[in-house]
Amino acid sequence: MSEFLQQLVNGVTWGSVYALIALGYTMVYGILRLINFAHGDVYMLGAFIGLYASGWFHAAENPNPLKALLVLLTSMLLSAGIGMVIERLAYKPVRKSPRLSALITAIGVSLLLENGGLLLFGADPKFFPQIIPAHNISLGMGVVISNQQVIVLAVSLALMIGLRTLVLHTKVGKAMQAVSHNHMAASLMGISVDSIITFTFMIGSALAAAAGVLVALQSPKIEPLMGIMPGLKAFVAAVLGGIGNIPGAVVGGLVMGVAEVMVTGYLSSTYRDAIAFVLLIVILLVRPAGIFGKAVTEKV
Repeated sequence: MSEFLQQLVNGVTWGSVYALIALGYTMVYGILRLINFAHGDVYMLGAFIGLYASGWFHAAENPNPLKALLVLLTSMLLSAGIGMVIERLAYKPVRKSPRLSALITAIGVSLLLENGGLLLFGADPKFFPQIIPAHNISLGMGVVISNQQVIVLAVSLALMIGLRTLVLHTKVGKAMQAVSHNHMAASLMGISVDSIITFTFMIGSALAAAAGVLVALQSPKIEPLMGIMPGLKAFVAAVLGGIGNIPGAVVGGLVMGVAEVMVTGYLSSTYRDAIAFVLLIVILLVRPAGIFGKAVTEKV
């Protein structure tokens, strides 16, 4: 029983990270019906920005929560700016083109960020400084959680609640909902569709960057191709929950994290990555719209 509870704690921790990345996928899809395959690479950039921000703020010297918060916020803000640039330069010009053009553009941006990262940061892994020293906390029944895992869970939960509040209880959030339903109708109501789309990319990129810093906090080895597999898994999580649905992305991320850790703990680490695609196949066969998704008939 204690082993199961321990694996559950670990799974929920990883799942919260997947949920943060999946939120970016699901928001962009909800607004544009576009799968932003470069999103996992923004997660990678967030980790590297956090690495350099740690040096700027000397966060590893006499580490404290304030310095760690500054590192996190810097990574989120700069990554939000990167998201804005990507949307303006890459996606906006092909917005009215066939969907295949936008898809190919997304793949191209992903390859550009990955290879640009290799040129800029180098192919060798970098060590993320311990801006929050690790120590374990006993939860009883043989279950242990580290303070870093607590931080990951707390920050992820705070960001998810913040996003939910933004979408449901602010003017810009209501504008996002309107644009996701119908671009033309939203424009006729006086909403700047272009601004809302850019804002959505910025929010999604900031969440991905936060996930990158939180993962680097626990697994301090970062490298330019680190976003490929988490990006794919987060995409599967978004599809699992119902892509375009924010609560669905959160649930999908948690399911993905728990399933991955359970497979690793009880079967073999060899199947750690395979479980994502097994879940994708199952959900497409059983419920193609996802757990919270609704089947929509497209007009041809």
